[in-house]
Amino acid sequence: MSTMNTITKKLLVDQIAQRTGQKRVVVKQIVQEFLDQVIDEIEQGNRLEFRDFGVFEVRERAPRMAQNPKTLERVPVPAKRTVKFKPGRRMREGLEAPAQPASAVETKANDNATAAAARARTAEPQAEIHVNTTPSREEAVTAS
Repeated sequence: MSTMNTITKKLLVDQIAQRTGQKRVVVKQIVQEFLDQVIDEIEQGNRLEFRDFGVFEVRERAPRMAQNPKTLERVPVPAKRTVKFKPGRRMREGLEAPAQPASAVETKANDNATAAAARARTAEPQAEIHVNTTPSREEAVTAS
C-alpha cells in the first residue's frame, strides 16, 4: 500500500513556477484567482467543465431523517447544496495506471527539476508575460 502525500497550494505554485519559468508571486496570483473564480461560479450554481480534467456540478440534497448513533434519536437533516466532481478522461486514465512507488515519484520530480534548471540556464530569455489578475466584474461576466 502506498503512502499518500499532501500537496498544498504552495507546493503546486512552486512546481508551476519552476516548470513555466514565471515568478512565484505571479503564479500564486493566477492560481488564487482561478480558485476564487471556480468558487464564485459554483456559488452561482454553474457547472464547470474542464476537458480531460473533470466536471464540477452543484447538486441539491433533499431533506432527510438521520439517526444519532449514540442516542438512536431520529433527527432531521435539512436540504443543502453540495458539489459533485466527475473526473475527466485524462484523470481517469491516470487513476487506472499502476501507482509509482514514492521513491520513483521523488526521483522523477528531482529529474524534472534538474532538467528545468538546465533548460533555464541554456534557454534564450523569454518575453515577459503581464497578467491583469483583477478584472472588473463586468469584464469577468462578458468573458464567460
